[in-house]
Amino acid sequence: MTTAQRLRGIVAGSSGNLIEYYDWYVYSAFSLYFARAFFPQGDMTAQLLNTAAIFAVGFLMRPIGGWLMGILADRYGRRTALSVSILAMCAGSAMIVVCPGYDRIGVAAPIVLVVARLIQGVSLGGEYGASATYLSEVAPAAHRGFYSSFQYVTLVMGQLLALVVLLVMQFVLLTPAQISDWGWRVPFGIGALLSVSVFWFRRSMHESAQFTRARASGEKGGLKILSRYRREILTVCGLTLGGTVSFYTYTIYMQKYLVNTVGLSREQSTLVSATALLVFALAQPAFGALSDRVGRRVLLIAFGVLGTFGTVPLMHALSGARGILPAFALVTLALMAVSTYTSINAVVKAEQFPTRVRALGVAFPYALTVSLFGGTAEYIALWCKQAGHEEWFYWYVSACALCSLLTALFLLDSRTRIEAEDAA
Repeated sequence: MTTAQRLRGIVAGSSGNLIEYYDWYVYSAFSLYFARAFFPQGDMTAQLLNTAAIFAVGFLMRPIGGWLMGILADRYGRRTALSVSILAMCAGSAMIVVCPGYDRIGVAAPIVLVVARLIQGVSLGGEYGASATYLSEVAPAAHRGFYSSFQYVTLVMGQLLALVVLLVMQFVLLTPAQISDWGWRVPFGIGALLSVSVFWFRRSMHESAQFTRARASGEKGGLKILSRYRREILTVCGLTLGGTVSFYTYTIYMQKYLVNTVGLSREQSTLVSATALLVFALAQPAFGALSDRVGRRVLLIAFGVLGTFGTVPLMHALSGARGILPAFALVTLALMAVSTYTSINAVVKAEQFPTRVRALGVAFPYALTVSLFGGTAEYIALWCKQAGHEEWFYWYVSACALCSLLTALFLLDSRTRIEAEDAA
């Protein structure tokens, strides 16, 4: 594979994350506007609870997506799985765009919304494993951490893009009434069109050399073969546990925490969260490059130590922050600690498995852990606050980080696995 082909493959392999996470979070960002279109008129809170429940259902589909797309990637190729994944996300967004409201088709409207989110959940669950595997296989060995880090750059950029589209529509293009009437369909339409463009871009991707050789040799994959790698599966789960809880705490939940606990306004909270996320995204390549020099295990241990012993004091300090700048500094500091995990988590997991089960080995245990712990992090945080014991959640995040620390301490350096396959 030439340098140009390699770079094109890395862009194609990571760009889908931006579009898929944009589509995924557009739903959450615009739910306030489209909730009444899909559910009976009446209590707005009930409508929002219904949309939130459907959002949660999408999380439950991610392990199924990881399983299906992982098998597809290991059997028919990384490019095939990535193409199917982006088309599925496109289909889900397009269904939401064209679906008539409850006032026209009744209960069929929320049913279509559920089906669309199920499809998107499958897509998102499969995208991570396939892209992580592909990036780890096409990146040059000496810079695999650096190039693989762009998976989280595009992931966070997808979240930011959804937020930017919302802000532009709110303050520049449309009135609140227009957004509620029809404007909420526009961001889903943008996502569908962008998905098509990524699909065409991915058609010209070159398959990784490792997969091509594995297919030529007749190596078989699947769940039966994957079951031989129990230690590696537990490693993926252990590393993901602390990483996903911390990520969702300081990204998704943080915007609400800044309002409910710190006391910032909604506008200030959005500004702090968006700015910190931008810094977080830009930091990923630096930490990825650092892992190429000092090793992945060093960074993962650093994340475990910082998360285990730093979460409680940092959250206490943040709860007492007064003003935008102190809040921004503390949130950014937290995200820098999380970067020691996010920047390299994809490549570390990919390096645990041989080619024949790499995509499935990464995707399925990762998606399962994210669904159980990442998807519930915000709910647990809000439950602890409602119960009057918000500090319990701080200790919960610390305990999850401790699990990742223990996993990292016993992590074997498997960076040579892919190099050995390259040399075979």
